[in-house]
Amino acid sequence: MPKRGKKYSESLKLVDRTKFYDPAEALDLVLKTSKANFDETVELAVRLGVDPRHADQQVRGAVVLPHGTGKVTRVLVITKGDKVKEAEEAGADYVGGEELVERIQKENWFEFDVVVASPDMMGVVGKIGRVLGPKGLMPNPKSGTVTFEVGNAVKEIKAGKVEYRVDKASIINVPIGKVSFGSEKLIDNFKVVMEAVIKARPSAAKGRYLRSVTVASTMGPGVKINGAKLME
Repeated sequence: MPKRGKKYSESLKLVDRTKFYDPAEALDLVLKTSKANFDETVELAVRLGVDPRHADQQVRGAVVLPHGTGKVTRVLVITKGDKVKEAEEAGADYVGGEELVERIQKENWFEFDVVVASPDMMGVVGKIGRVLGPKGLMPNPKSGTVTFEVGNAVKEIKAGKVEYRVDKASIINVPIGKVSFGSEKLIDNFKVVMEAVIKARPSAAKGRYLRSVTVASTMGPGVKINGAKLME
């Protein structure tokens, strides 16, 4: 096991590793155990009772956090025609068409966090699917990043829209804000994400759906939440 620092060890003493906390209690603990000298991100990790190898057990979607993520998100929009102006007016950081795709291909340029594309440009975007996919940047209709409503998509992302997606280990990882938000705002964001994840339960999923729910700050220990109560 890697050796933990003194601050982490001190924080760990505050957490009962055998206990399942209520969300408010857990997030209060996350704030108390955050000891880094920067504004840590608070992450939510949910292990689901699904088998992501099967298409009918995929869990994926997006929600707008009521208080945002606390992070400035750089948005790239690949579109054309009137939609270029629409994206620019909505606050997109980069807007263009094939020239931006070429820049990504030739210069390995990735100074953006989210890619939005209009459906008529997906043929062009497909050329860089192999590089966008592994980075989690490929636009997708399920997450609202493939749409003709590019202006609305940009505004939602800038307002704090986050995507959740189950990985190969059946885990969803989502940022729900910053330590500086305080517990009330973090609880609001937590509830919105969990409601969406629970609602997205595939009909093919059998047995216990929420296998584990954990919250933690960037440098702090994980705090377990009672998933059974969330399903009530």
